[in-house]
Amino acid sequence: MKRLILICLLFSTPVLADDMCHDLWFTRNLLMDRAGYCFGSVLGKAVFDNAGCSGKSVSLDRRGQALVNRIRGLEKDLACKVDTAQPVLDLDDTDIRRRLSDLPVRDEFESACIGWRLDPLPLRSGHSAGAGIVGEIRRGDSVGFRHYAVDGWNYVTVTDRNWRLKSAGWTDAAFGMNDCEQFAG
Repeated sequence: MKRLILICLLFSTPVLADDMCHDLWFTRNLLMDRAGYCFGSVLGKAVFDNAGCSGKSVSLDRRGQALVNRIRGLEKDLACKVDTAQPVLDLDDTDIRRRLSDLPVRDEFESACIGWRLDPLPLRSGHSAGAGIVGEIRRGDSVGFRHYAVDGWNYVTVTDRNWRLKSAGWTDAAFGMNDCEQFAG
């Protein structure tokens, strides 16, 4: 059994790294898109379409630039090589993340609350109580944690019992052992 687990871990690591690199690439480039960057790569054009872009030299605010620098550091640490000649980026929550006021940064660790047991919990577009509601967690949902927390707020993805994405957003809720049927990760 230990050998099977080790084999699974060894073979799943590149997939996890690719997924994380794609996630980091999307967040970094969404910040650039919001600043008006015009993409030249096949992937950049396909994901962001250049509608309303203003050029290749764009300025980010201090907070946005700090986030881009952080992401670039993570991409370097992971030796990320996203194939920008491909026309598709395989991430399931990009439509939701486009509506966020605060963008999440992917973490290398993952965990999940499987089978939410409590009342519905709203998810917000940013990491503040005043941010708009973009989704919710409902009874029976599974809640995935794959991104760095910010000041007690977590960006979470919500899936149904068949692991299909239902919702995502920021929450400041503390998840206890009794809130879920089980925890993973």
